[in-house]
Amino acid sequence: AYRKEGLVNWCAKCQTVLANEQVVNGRCERCDTPVVQKNLKQWYFKITEYAERLLNDLDKLDWPEGIKMMQRNWIGKSSGASLRFPIQNGQDSQESIEVFTTRPDTVFGATYMVLAPENELVGRITTEPQKAEVRRYQRQTAQKTELERSFLDKQKTGVFTGAYAINPATQEPIPVWIADYVIASYGTGAIMAVPAHDERDFAFAREYGLPIRRVIKSDTPLPHTGAGELIDSGSFSGRDSTAAIPELVKSVGGRLKTTYRLRDWLVSRQRFWGAPIPVVYDQTGGEHLVPEDQLPVTLPMDVEFLPTGQSPLALATDWKRYTDPETKTEWRREVDTLDTFVCSSWYYLRFPTPDLDTAPFGKEEVEKWLPVDIYVGGAEHAVLHLLYARFFTKVLFDAGFLSFDEPFSRLRNPGMILGPDHNKMSKSKGNVISPDEVIATYGADTLRLYEMFMAPFEMEKPWSTTSIVGVRRFVDKVWRLQEQVVSQPADEAERRILHKAIKKVTEDSQHFKFNTAVSAMMQAVNAFSDRAAISEESYLKFITILNPYAPHMTEELWSRFKQKGFCSLAPWPRYDPQYVQEEQIEYPVQINGKIRFKVRLSADLPTDEVLAQIKADTRLAPYTDGKRIEKELVVPSRLVSLVII
Repeated sequence: AYRKEGLVNWCAKCQTVLANEQVVNGRCERCDTPVVQKNLKQWYFKITEYAERLLNDLDKLDWPEGIKMMQRNWIGKSSGASLRFPIQNGQDSQESIEVFTTRPDTVFGATYMVLAPENELVGRITTEPQKAEVRRYQRQTAQKTELERSFLDKQKTGVFTGAYAINPATQEPIPVWIADYVIASYGTGAIMAVPAHDERDFAFAREYGLPIRRVIKSDTPLPHTGAGELIDSGSFSGRDSTAAIPELVKSVGGRLKTTYRLRDWLVSRQRFWGAPIPVVYDQTGGEHLVPEDQLPVTLPMDVEFLPTGQSPLALATDWKRYTDPETKTEWRREVDTLDTFVCSSWYYLRFPTPDLDTAPFGKEEVEKWLPVDIYVGGAEHAVLHLLYARFFTKVLFDAGFLSFDEPFSRLRNPGMILGPDHNKMSKSKGNVISPDEVIATYGADTLRLYEMFMAPFEMEKPWSTTSIVGVRRFVDKVWRLQEQVVSQPADEAERRILHKAIKKVTEDSQHFKFNTAVSAMMQAVNAFSDRAAISEESYLKFITILNPYAPHMTEELWSRFKQKGFCSLAPWPRYDPQYVQEEQIEYPVQINGKIRFKVRLSADLPTDEVLAQIKADTRLAPYTDGKRIEKELVVPSRLVSLVII
């Protein structure tokens, strides 16, 4: 952790700073208020030191690809080069502009430079005649959010600083501008502008009449943003632009470099309810950690909540006072609190030992129960909780507190349940379905089953009152089926119904295919209902696999049949392979790529016998008349393919 002063995201409504991850489309993710920039001294966690590991270790996680892609994009690894452009502002100037570019191959085409308006260099290099205009533009830019400034389609605006930089490739002086499309917190807050090969630079150059120099050969109109053959690039002309990068970068005094979009995690908050930051300041402002024997630092209860733009703890005069045990002098406590995501980043480690008061977690219990086998949650915290928890786990792993460095091995995102009008449920739209009302009408088990049956787990699903009635009928059928239960053993047909259901429900439940698992149980109940009787053994095994989906009814049935304990604690039934084999399989017969007919054959037929049966089928004769079978393929239990010429 470290503390620094700089521009931070500020939400005026919440009266607090926000991490970059908590700004969504330029607005506070909590209250949707537009976020502005404010200069403050704040605490940060150095998450950037873990950028490469956070990126690479995504490959070993069983997570939805969409979530992994969101984290990859947020970490934003870029490979390129760092180049320096000396400032030509008189003979004695020692200033230079450092840029990071992913396209160092186009440096010969850099015809101007652009600094972010808030870049600290601006004040030092701006010439006297340009100062008034530059300051006016800086004030104007300060009123815009980073999102507004980064829109690709907005009109480009900027101001010339009066300074020139030397292009290290051409040794030509090129003008230095400021423009709001360059952001101080991205890269170095400066760019080399290559208008012939960058869309934003091209638009800016057209707006202000700046030179445009093509250095990549192309027949397409400008800007051409791809790689290709270098032209007008000195001794590098005629070479492939990508292959020439290492040598070209070296020739201009640059260095190859990797950067990340990810920024360090700003954890200071001006709120009461976060965990206090365990830091105190001496009389000179020096920072000191609170001694371990004085932890945890607890929040005071006599706090006034006033919209002062600072932490409420700043008003807790007595609490702020701290006496240094060695010097006996009065120091002061840090009054900001930690981002609440700090707590949610490691809470799962607390679950095995929630009552432990001598340590954050019990190491032995954590080793037994963790990491989390499967995590079910929404995608809204892909670059918040999920990324932060991965960072915390890696830090604790490196410190020797954990034997694993990823918190959640497997992740699944449930799809949102929409209103009957296929829109997101909202009181303002009047399409909210109250679970209490559904339970009162249809029962809790029906609600649970219907939510599982609606659609695949990860898909959005519109609510349908008509469909839930069908699920209620299934629940009633299971209940009535007890009237057909007898004490006699099951016959082979009954065992086939049961064991196919056990196999399907077991496998589909493990893979979160709950809708098809419910469908399989519905089919089994229909088949049982068509029989005169069902054995007690089969019925009890069936309600055991139904129990996770409909616990209330199945526990009642379990009790009615005088079974000990709870159905939910009973051993999960295993299926017998001999009863799940299909007696017959329908083979589609494909001729020259088109399915012409289908034939039902015994499931245990060997491949040569399958072919023999199909060749003997009279429906094949019209296709082989005067022709021969060139190729034949049998995909067991799936397909027969013939090539006839």
